[in-house]
Amino acid sequence: MPSPAPADDRYAAFRHRAFTLYFTARFLSTFALQIISVSVGWQIYDLTRDPFDLGLVGLIQFLPALVLILFTGAAADRYGRRTIMLICEIVIGLSALVLVFFAWQGLTSPLPIFAVLLVIGISRAFFAPASQSLAPNLVPARDLPNAIAWNSTSWQTATIVGPVAGGLLYGLGATVPYLTACFFFAAAIIAIALVPPPLQRSRGEGQSWKTLMAGFSYVRNQKIVLGAISLDMFAVLLGGAIALMPVFARDVLELGPWGLGLLRASPGIGAIGMAIFLASRPIRRHAGRAMFIAVGVFGAATVVFGLSKSLPLTMAALIVMGASDMISVYVRQSLVQLWTPDELRGRVSAVNMVFIGASNELGEFRAGVMASLIGPVAAVVIGGAGTLAVALAWSFGFPQLRQIQSLDRDAEESRAALRAGQDQPEKSGPGTA
Repeated sequence: MPSPAPADDRYAAFRHRAFTLYFTARFLSTFALQIISVSVGWQIYDLTRDPFDLGLVGLIQFLPALVLILFTGAAADRYGRRTIMLICEIVIGLSALVLVFFAWQGLTSPLPIFAVLLVIGISRAFFAPASQSLAPNLVPARDLPNAIAWNSTSWQTATIVGPVAGGLLYGLGATVPYLTACFFFAAAIIAIALVPPPLQRSRGEGQSWKTLMAGFSYVRNQKIVLGAISLDMFAVLLGGAIALMPVFARDVLELGPWGLGLLRASPGIGAIGMAIFLASRPIRRHAGRAMFIAVGVFGAATVVFGLSKSLPLTMAALIVMGASDMISVYVRQSLVQLWTPDELRGRVSAVNMVFIGASNELGEFRAGVMASLIGPVAAVVIGGAGTLAVALAWSFGFPQLRQIQSLDRDAEESRAALRAGQDQPEKSGPGTA
């Protein structure tokens, strides 16, 4: 592996060919999934006009990650992470082909789409921990924060272009976006197949209840990691409003599919701008405080989004939501990757991905249920207020996270040891009064 690039090198991670291929594969597959997501949401809402069904889209994709959590992370630690990613990409690509067939045939019920989404959800349950834990095997530890920032940029770029492309392509016909997604999955499969199999540490442990639960045990014992993961989860669980964007686009703002694409892209605009900023100016001090402030801003912007009747104001609120969420994601991902031993990264990443799934997919279900009961505006506003409450509660419940300075564990532990030494009283000598 090439030697690490200088610490201030904005493109440090890309000095490593394996990471560049991995980055390309993640971008292409995320782009394709975003196209599918916006198209499925619009197609189902066209069929049923029921926000509850939009919530089911998120729930169906989340449940496999929750049910299979003990096995997905263990698989990422026991078997080749690159191979798992490749197999999952193939399965999801084939699922996109099935969606092409459904769109071509025409549907009168969302049930066949839900079945395909379940297969995609199972594949993503294995893909996510393998993908998250592979990155540290492709770059030196010194370049990992830069890689995390660019990985986030990749994801956010896809969330900008993908929804816009999905909305525009859906206007050309229901089969067009799904067929386009198939081509991107094919390219992603080629890219990940070209990644050289990396070295991967393993303790050679046999499968047992203890090894399966090791990810939970580690997260539970690392209060800083637990606080970061749970804060992000509950904040987005309550404040997430992505699933309701078809409702806001069609019924609140009275826009068409192009408007839905703009709404879906807006959080990504803010997030990618923040991610690029963090790639060149990483958080080196007051990391915990920055995370809490970002979550609070996310909640406030969610309230503004829910109350807005203007497209420019709505987009501005969504941009702020994306930028603030990016800070939270950056801190959380850095802590999970830098504070976790490689032989546990798959299992810890699986726990992390379930938390993320709970905040995203389960949050979409929460939003859909609340919208069907009290209306979309009230559901979003109450959720945003709940996010603000969570940020306040966690700041008192996890003081270790609030006080953390550096995202690097060794640097933070050295700083803590230095503080502890300074706090020790000076020993009294014979000549001391």
